[in-house]
Amino acid sequence: MRTISRLPRAFPASPRALQSRPKFSMSQAVSCSKFAQFARWNSSSTQNNGSHGSKSSGSAPNAWSLNRTLLASALAAGVGYGFASSKQSSQIRGTQKPQYGSTKDFEKAIAELRAKLGEEAISVDEDDLQRHGFSEWSSINADRLPVAIAYPTSTEDVSEIAKICHKYKMPMVPYSGGSSLEGNFSAPHGGMTIDFGLMNKIIELHEGDLDVVVQPSIQWMELNEKIKDSGLFFPVDPGPSAMIGGMVGTNCSGTNAVRYGTMKDWVINLTVVLADGRIMKTRRRPRKTSAGYNLTGLFVGSEGTLGIVTEATLKLTPIPEETRVGVVAFPTMHDAASAAMQLIRKGIPVQCMEILDDVQMDVINRAGGTGREWKTLSTLFFKFSGTSAGVADSISLTKTLAKQNHASSFEFAKNEREASDLWSARKQALWSMMALRKEGSEVWSTDVAVPVSRLPDIIAITKRELNDLGLFASILGHIGDGNFHSSIMFDRKNPEERERVEKFVYDMVDRALEMEGSSTGEHGVGLGKKKSLKKELGPETIDVMHSIKTSLDPHWLLNPGKIFDHPNEP
Repeated sequence: MRTISRLPRAFPASPRALQSRPKFSMSQAVSCSKFAQFARWNSSSTQNNGSHGSKSSGSAPNAWSLNRTLLASALAAGVGYGFASSKQSSQIRGTQKPQYGSTKDFEKAIAELRAKLGEEAISVDEDDLQRHGFSEWSSINADRLPVAIAYPTSTEDVSEIAKICHKYKMPMVPYSGGSSLEGNFSAPHGGMTIDFGLMNKIIELHEGDLDVVVQPSIQWMELNEKIKDSGLFFPVDPGPSAMIGGMVGTNCSGTNAVRYGTMKDWVINLTVVLADGRIMKTRRRPRKTSAGYNLTGLFVGSEGTLGIVTEATLKLTPIPEETRVGVVAFPTMHDAASAAMQLIRKGIPVQCMEILDDVQMDVINRAGGTGREWKTLSTLFFKFSGTSAGVADSISLTKTLAKQNHASSFEFAKNEREASDLWSARKQALWSMMALRKEGSEVWSTDVAVPVSRLPDIIAITKRELNDLGLFASILGHIGDGNFHSSIMFDRKNPEERERVEKFVYDMVDRALEMEGSSTGEHGVGLGKKKSLKKELGPETIDVMHSIKTSLDPHWLLNPGKIFDHPNEP
């Protein structure tokens, strides 16, 4: 057994340059008149975050001091749920709305946590609050920020945080990479954001068992770099910045999904801190067990609403003997999608199969991050891996099938450097789009998934509707498992433009549901797709989810407002 560790890395830099704001001291008193003044300001300047299309403009209030943010959180609890009496002792029942703590309760929680974990473990820095409460990547943001940020270094630290937050009825929001796209780590009710930036280590590598135990804030690319000498790798590969904790939370996918599956297929067990601070492990380490409920699967994809993941045991797999990368251009998206569907039906083994439309290929050219010029046509990207003979056979069969679907070109990398350059075009897709934004514009990135036989139809319709929007928009995605994404650039200050984009997004979601698909293939539900989830699953299924949530988190303290709202919310 090999143990690998590293020093904690520095806190990640803020993604946004923040305007200077006046500061307020910790000792500033919050009087009733100031509370009323803030309430009037809040009601006139915030947006409703509970409906489709509700998104922060990105402008934070000019004074997010500790007291101001505590007050915002208290107002969220007061207006949204009704203030709890500081001494209230009645237990929350399944049908009763959650009641969160007051401003003074949250001050006490922060003071106790600093006494337990140290002053540096809890931050109320304004830039920290902004960075953890707003995401320029997300399709939706809450109109409030967290009250404070906790930086634990161990499962035991997280347990202490949960115990104290539970005591004072303070919401808790887990945070790892911060790259979510549906407001998954927003803090609509304020509370404590738990940043796992200092929990980024490999705890144990079991080469003989093909598994590894890791903390939540290690990036999947960093993990693979550290274990490469073992001849093993972790195959789930979403965006380069993604970390294991967030990947577990959203049951993420990635380009390798067509061969290796999604996150749920690679998690053996989890160490989880429950809402009241209890620590549990979902199961032991063998790959096969019939011991009770599949609790591991329960927490994968739960977005931190059922428990806080502090360790994960992940399956590994041998690095393939040979990997070849190919790029095939087609005259239309329908041709490219048809070729992909037929390849799957014929059982031709591929590791990755990604689709990018002509607009996205032009975006990559304009961004200039790959060092070459690409044809601006609908394009499939392939990775073939395995034995040399198997790879050669797969390439030959794919070439034949591509020609039958009017492929205009088929290019293969001659060496590892060329392969990296070819694949970088796919990995740079969203980043390239973001790099082309003008001041005041945003990119709305969303995804759906459908049964593979419906892919050509839904992609053709979506492409036509994107063209009709008259905006800069593209299609890309993991077509090998029926999952694709749309990215649309729009002016956030233009309500009519945003309304058209919103209509397109939810028309696409409804179309996927009509085809027996899903409203989200890998981005998760977060804040942005709660109404779509109701359409997809129906009230009975949502009721079961409510029951599970209430059983594990009766006070609704864990990442509240995500996936679904409390049954009694309007």
